[in-house]
Amino acid sequence: MPRALITGITGQDGLYLAELLIGKGYEVHAVLRGQNNPKRAIVEAVAPEVVLHTGDLTDFSSLLRALNASQPDEVYNLGAVSFVAYSWENAHVTTEVTGTGVLNMLEAVRLHAGNDPAAVRFYQASSSEMFGKVQQVPQHERTLLWPRSPYGVAKVFGHYMTINYRESYGMHASSGILFNHESPRRGPEFVTRKISMAVAAIVEGRSDHVVMGNLDAERDWGFAGDYVEGMWRMLQQPTGDDYVLATGVSRSIRDFLDAAFTHVGIEDWSDYVRQDPRFMRPAEVDHLVGDASKAREVLGWTPSVSFPELVAMMVDADLAQLRAERK
Repeated sequence: MPRALITGITGQDGLYLAELLIGKGYEVHAVLRGQNNPKRAIVEAVAPEVVLHTGDLTDFSSLLRALNASQPDEVYNLGAVSFVAYSWENAHVTTEVTGTGVLNMLEAVRLHAGNDPAAVRFYQASSSEMFGKVQQVPQHERTLLWPRSPYGVAKVFGHYMTINYRESYGMHASSGILFNHESPRRGPEFVTRKISMAVAAIVEGRSDHVVMGNLDAERDWGFAGDYVEGMWRMLQQPTGDDYVLATGVSRSIRDFLDAAFTHVGIEDWSDYVRQDPRFMRPAEVDHLVGDASKAREVLGWTPSVSFPELVAMMVDADLAQLRAERK
């Protein structure tokens, strides 16, 4: 039975990945931050088979302990301070967790592996936010990185550190440059979930509007459940490498609003949406769209959930939750 260790288990990717690996016959372990983490119950409900270890990406010794206890064949480093807007308010914390945390994990894996650096296969969750002020459309693995947020800068550090460990020590280390991927498990602070929750609340009569920031930013949106399959496929390759995972289609936040409101029968949402400059980024990333040709050709990976299906899935899940609360 292969073994895997996941950091960031409480996020949408961590939960979907745990389910995927368990379904493939893995023994799954995870690092959970904090002795009384309020999200522990979510992990135990979704994937009760996961063995949880207390640790933190900023605490090197805790990572070594988790590796020694789990003896993994594969490590998936998904842990990060992942809300981009928060990274301007807490740039130092973001850098420590999202950037230096990658170095801590890489070094812990290297030391744990001993004389065979490639014995433990390592996945780093890189991000399309690294492209920032995009220098090429669409963006692929060789596109120049120009991050526009502390989060993006920290992700660039982790990305290049992963490449450096692969080239310096011969580690089987891969970076997945994932474009925006969403699901009903997305945190409520993210714009896509903010929209799906607001639309559900409006339909149920619990709200009459949603306050948004920039409606013109364009993103390449896919389903998180599809993307964790790509992560796993990267670690099944003979050697580590970097791969973009994306749908190849870019849509604006207006398009997401269109799809969400149309799904519940509202064609004109102008009366339900207000804008507030407080929700604008200090430095916006205007247009992201990925070229996943390499992942398609090498990994055989393609997304299976369409954009309308994704939006409908999220709105329906939030509607179901509100209606369940009402009973």
